[in-house]
Amino acid sequence: MDQPDSTTRTPSAAARILIVDDHEIVRDGIRTLLRRFRPDWVVCGEAKNGKEAIEVATLLEPDVLVLDVTMPVMSGLEAASRITRLGLPARVLIFTMHETKSLVMEVREVGAQGYVVKSQAARDLIVALDRILSGGTFFGPEHESGKPAN
Repeated sequence: MDQPDSTTRTPSAAARILIVDDHEIVRDGIRTLLRRFRPDWVVCGEAKNGKEAIEVATLLEPDVLVLDVTMPVMSGLEAASRITRLGLPARVLIFTMHETKSLVMEVREVGAQGYVVKSQAARDLIVALDRILSGGTFFGPEHESGKPAN
């Protein structure tokens, strides 16, 4: 019998989310959105920088990290790259205030599965997480190329 791909969720499985941002207010906002629109999902942990993100992701094995780019100690891009190189099963959604084509390319290069601009969080965050948890990617409406794999 084939085993399900560990990087995708079944509809009945509660997603485990790790929130990584150096600002408590942003982490609170993400938690509020998740609680409102996906109350079955679990915030399994939080971190304040990329180094902590790697440590916590290794320990808690979340399904997805919501990872800020600009943080002290280690950037989100460096953390995403290291998570990919370590072979951790968690998928990565970059969550940033920066909106440039070069950043979208960098996000893809480090192995992250998605990118959401903080100013569009109310519109895009849940959609992006749904898509990533289903095995697809999300790089914003204007960069859409990754649909869930069939």
